[in-house]
Amino acid sequence: MNALQEIYGGFKSLLIGMRITLGQFFKRTVTVHYPHQSLKMPPRYRGHIELVGNPETGKPLCIVCKLCERACPSGCIGVEGTKYEGDRRKTVTSYELDFTKCSLCGACVEVCRDGAIRFSRDYNLAGLTKEEFLLDLVRRFHAQQEARGKPEIRNPKSEIRSPESGASAEPKAETATATLNLTP
Repeated sequence: MNALQEIYGGFKSLLIGMRITLGQFFKRTVTVHYPHQSLKMPPRYRGHIELVGNPETGKPLCIVCKLCERACPSGCIGVEGTKYEGDRRKTVTSYELDFTKCSLCGACVEVCRDGAIRFSRDYNLAGLTKEEFLLDLVRRFHAQQEARGKPEIRNPKSEIRSPESGASAEPKAETATATLNLTP
């Protein structure tokens, strides 16, 4: 009797499995053929952080208060800046993110009082070495500005030449070549 119950149970589970399989066989396919197609990212998607620009000046809003650096539990943010002659606040010169350590917790974005950083919508990050995930966000910001056709607007106060040196008060900016994937 026990063997008949086992055969009946096995046959019943086989029929249930076949019914589910046939039901799924006739449904519409939901596979996305990546990279030729991509999913629409939800508005609250959290990618790595990026700098937010001032629409009037074209420069990053970051004033180098280092609150994000202190709030990061992973210790993956490094911020440096310089105060140029004639400016009221510091200007960010280096904003480095070690994305291999970042847990995407959002503590840095929440603590930023000026709204100078936000989560990017870039989900297509792939690399073969660790160095590809050490991001210089200032370079990425400038590369994105150039890609959008909005070059940085220079501050005329900081380009006043001093008579004794004949040089500009603003240090020379390092030119960066970066390849960005701006696919939404």
